[in-house]
Amino acid sequence: MQSSLRVRKSKLKLKSEINVVPYIDVMLVLLIIFMVTAPLLNLGVNIQLPQSAAKAITTDKRPVVVEVTEDGHYFLDLGGGKREPVNADELKAKVAAVMRVNPQAPVFISGDKRASYNVVYQAMVLLQQAGVPKVGLASQPDAGDTHHGRG
Repeated sequence: MQSSLRVRKSKLKLKSEINVVPYIDVMLVLLIIFMVTAPLLNLGVNIQLPQSAAKAITTDKRPVVVEVTEDGHYFLDLGGGKREPVNADELKAKVAAVMRVNPQAPVFISGDKRASYNVVYQAMVLLQQAGVPKVGLASQPDAGDTHHGRG
């Protein structure tokens, strides 16, 4: 009787190993999927951005306007209508001083449409470093737009 119990116990003994073969199969399938889709993620898509007849922002505070020229130079208008040429360090220092006095002052970037995107982006980075919480992009209304945003 004891021998039959021993035989049964040895047959019922559980394995303490994990079968990793299914996990390896799943991993290889995922690896193949990622290898096939990764090159497709870097492709660009040609898009045409929508044109808008957005209404102008009205504010009672004098806005700070940073103008970016086609050749990458900065001009700063602190709200008095007087444009002064500045370099990157001066721009950051002067706008930071304005933000310390009036943290809610609206700040706009007015970039030449022929200016490089990188130059406008660098101006935005400088303004962020100066402590500006929000930056608006200034533009002119579309001359050919007779719709004016009404349906």
